[in-house]
Amino acid sequence: MRATLLMLALALALALALAAALPAAGAAEGAAFRDVLDTPARESALAAHTPLAALARAGNALVAAGSRGHVLRSEDGGASWHQASVPVSSDLVALSFPDAHSGWAAGHDGVILHSSDGGRSWHHQFDGRMLGPQGAENPLLDIWFANAEEGWAVGAFGLLLHTSDGGQHWLSEEGLSDNPKKLHLYGVRGIGGRVYVVGEQGLLLRLSEKGRYEALSQPYAGTLFGISGDGDTLLIHGLRGHALRSSDAGRSWEPLETGLQVGLTASSRTPDGRWLLASQAGHVLVSRDGAHSFAPLLRTQPVSALLAGPQGLVTAGPRGVLVQP
Repeated sequence: MRATLLMLALALALALALAAALPAAGAAEGAAFRDVLDTPARESALAAHTPLAALARAGNALVAAGSRGHVLRSEDGGASWHQASVPVSSDLVALSFPDAHSGWAAGHDGVILHSSDGGRSWHHQFDGRMLGPQGAENPLLDIWFANAEEGWAVGAFGLLLHTSDGGQHWLSEEGLSDNPKKLHLYGVRGIGGRVYVVGEQGLLLRLSEKGRYEALSQPYAGTLFGISGDGDTLLIHGLRGHALRSSDAGRSWEPLETGLQVGLTASSRTPDGRWLLASQAGHVLVSRDGAHSFAPLLRTQPVSALLAGPQGLVTAGPRGVLVQP
């Protein structure tokens, strides 16, 4: 079951089935094998239309990341995209920009990349090989930075990393989490001055003042794919259309009616305060009452990430980046 859920999450994040159907870089030329961690991402005029999994704002710019190390940047709200220089061709599934210049990307093979120029170029900070012989087998599935110094990355089989020096050193904090089964961790966010982590089997962790990731009780026992929020208000979401809202920093929870039976893979806030939820089937729901209720907004590609941009709703998925009014 755990392996099935992990494969589902990865498929949602990158549409890997589509990516795997494409010929491997260099295969046509019969090139010798090179580890993707040692192979820079190839430039492609079609990069914006390949499977992409992550979106972030870097000041006024938008940044997207996805399959084979593709990272793209847009300065016109998503109307045009320019590919960044990336030192790996691992699949990337998460982005975090705490300010307009400093950004991080994470993904398969346990890779973490850093940018100091708003996503125009990237350099390698960490990968799974640094965790031991089997470390590169476990993907990182999300990353979040509170500022340019302190950040967290989470992934498969309880992988939980923390840095307090801008990623120069990443330390494992699995031993500090209430996750004895090493359940997969799919999302990490800082909300209202607290750090939260969500994962499979309804796992919800909150970092305490004592430095321990303590498990919180909530009524849904299925996999949670993401978390978003503002102040004491939290929104968690996962399999089979399940979403729950808390107005007291996770002490109590209210199940929400979404009208869906498919996985809810992404959530976001708009600049004017609306809440957005999106599904693996391309449903986008909107709340105008503080996430107390959601209604259908539009239908798009299967969604791995979404943001409200100046030109409209920006989504990342198997068709790349799409912008819809």
